[in-house]
Amino acid sequence: MKKQDIIFGICFISLFLPFFLSESVFGFYDSFNKEHGMVMSFIKFAILATLGESIGLRIKVGVYNKKGFGLIPRAIVWGFLGLTIKMAFVIFATGIPTFLTYLGFVDAIDAMKVPFSGMKLLGAFSISVALNLIYAPIMMTLHKITDIHIINNGGTVSGFLRKIKIGDIMSNMDWSVQWNFVFKKTIPFFWIPAHTITFLLPTQYQVLFAAVLGIVLGILLAIASLKSVK
Repeated sequence: MKKQDIIFGICFISLFLPFFLSESVFGFYDSFNKEHGMVMSFIKFAILATLGESIGLRIKVGVYNKKGFGLIPRAIVWGFLGLTIKMAFVIFATGIPTFLTYLGFVDAIDAMKVPFSGMKLLGAFSISVALNLIYAPIMMTLHKITDIHIINNGGTVSGFLRKIKIGDIMSNMDWSVQWNFVFKKTIPFFWIPAHTITFLLPTQYQVLFAAVLGIVLGILLAIASLKSVK
């Protein structure tokens, strides 16, 4: 273990430890999250998903940050993606049980409010499938576009603010990696099961679990991005 790993580990522990040691800290976080869900989504993904990308970079090239990586621009992107993720969670968690009721599963909406039942499992799985097949590919592709834009502009904030050449980037993307790894592997084998668990959890724990998934998401997409460069 290198010095940078020790420093990173200390910072990581320092970030999360107060939530486990102090009920007041956790209580403030929980209440603020309920009252300002969109703000917390921006902050959560800006920090945690970017953290995941840094870990992914460490796995691939041995450092947590490097010139041109664009840590701040990536955090900005993840913050705004976090807003869309929160929006998608609300839309699909509300709409899919309603749709299941429309299909004849009369207890679908009420089932999502109980600790556990077969109907809740079906509801959580259905929400996850819809979320990951309809929303996730668009979000993942948008993230890939912004990732390439950040790299092409040297990882600077000023470079990030330049016009994104979406058409040019999409025409030169490695769609083999995007399809065969990001879509075909991570969505069915990780994200659908993971988000099924998310929507089975009590509401107050879904945020914490989503935060952990935010780190994993950053790692997976960072690895996919680096694989396409090699």
